[in-house]
Amino acid sequence: MEKVRLGRTGLMVTRTAFGALPIQRVGFDEATHILRKAYDGGVNFFDTARGYSDSEEKIGRALSDVRTEVIIATKSHARDGAGLLAHLETSLTNLKTDYVDILQLHNPAEIPDPNDPDSTYSAAIEAQRRGMVRFIGISNHSIAVATEAVRSGLFDTLQFPLSALSSPGDLALVDECTSHDVGLIAMKALAGGLITNATTAFAFLRQFEKIVPIWGIQAESELDEFLALAENPPLLNDELRAVIEKDIAELSGDFCRGCGYCLPCPVEIPINMAARMSLLLRRAPSENFLTEDWQEKMSRIENCIECNQCKDRCPYDLNTPELLKKNLKDYRTFLK
Repeated sequence: MEKVRLGRTGLMVTRTAFGALPIQRVGFDEATHILRKAYDGGVNFFDTARGYSDSEEKIGRALSDVRTEVIIATKSHARDGAGLLAHLETSLTNLKTDYVDILQLHNPAEIPDPNDPDSTYSAAIEAQRRGMVRFIGISNHSIAVATEAVRSGLFDTLQFPLSALSSPGDLALVDECTSHDVGLIAMKALAGGLITNATTAFAFLRQFEKIVPIWGIQAESELDEFLALAENPPLLNDELRAVIEKDIAELSGDFCRGCGYCLPCPVEIPINMAARMSLLLRRAPSENFLTEDWQEKMSRIENCIECNQCKDRCPYDLNTPELLKKNLKDYRTFLK
């Protein structure tokens, strides 16, 4: 499988990488099978996070015996140095290793102060000094924070949402990372499930030699599709560009990307799904979202207490409460 140098880390990672967030939704045996099949298929880069429930444990179970042959990135959402080091200790135990290749600060609201001995960045440097971490990265959903991170010189890698729906401003990160020799890892390459054509998504990002997409995988059939695409990478031809243009037209304007940073909700609204339900109903088999279970979940929108926590947390500055109400109204038209 084709590999690319991940910025100044010098790590040679497969251009088709494994995003392990979704495997928290499947059992240990199934996850082990999928992860091992990915490794056997040539994938050597696996991305997870302390916040992805048992995802790290599943990677540890599946890949610990080939640890030196894979590159593992994890993340800490801690907001102070002590918390980051505690997270890292847990991650190492779960992953059954004594080091991670890349430790990423998980979507901080601002760049931590490298001169503050109690900051997460100072703790990451200390972990690197101890040999627990090889390289330090950051993930983010804010273009302003992401650009500042790249220019700061503090980080070896950046993880950012990039897809065929990305704006020119977001795609400018490709040149920023190249000029600063920062490894660029693309998350949300399927726009949180709104892009339903894996071939177009794959071909779009493949045109950028320096981008390493991490494909979120929770089913063997999904893995098979991406392994096949990696084996015979599609070219971004006029036919695929037409599909992308159609997607952009249908998804123009403000829409929920499903990142989940709005959660938790005090009244347990599944905001990252409910706020884009109108799109999901039209871009995926609608019957999957019209079950009694989903009807009950959508009805929770009526219990919204207008606390605006979701709005304040949204990295895309969406008016989330209003978006939820619009989606509930539209959802009910499908039930008639």
